[in-house]
Amino acid sequence: MDSGLLRIAAEREAAIERLAGLRRELASMQDAADTSTDDEHDPEGVTAFDRAQTRSLIEATERRLAELDHAEIRVAGGTYGVCESCGGEIGEERLQARPATTLCVVCAGRRR
Repeated sequence: MDSGLLRIAAEREAAIERLAGLRRELASMQDAADTSTDDEHDPEGVTAFDRAQTRSLIEATERRLAELDHAEIRVAGGTYGVCESCGGEIGEERLQARPATTLCVVCAGRRR
């Protein structure tokens, strides 16, 4: 499943770059907040909401990296592409769209 590993690696690289950018952005926001005395009323400044939103994006990206780690483990163990719920095959198109998915389309639909 070399194509799966390549897709996972590409997504991992993109997620790592996104995470680094978000962390730089948050650090910049923190620096701006440290120099500002009134971030909630400064129309040009960064608000607490902006910082919280960026922290949330960082957490989501970290979760995504964990999912990709799990996908790499499944590739190494020979279970990549096997639904963790029903044991059936996860279709190639789904794996292309969502390389870290652990569920086939049917099982994913049941969880919604």
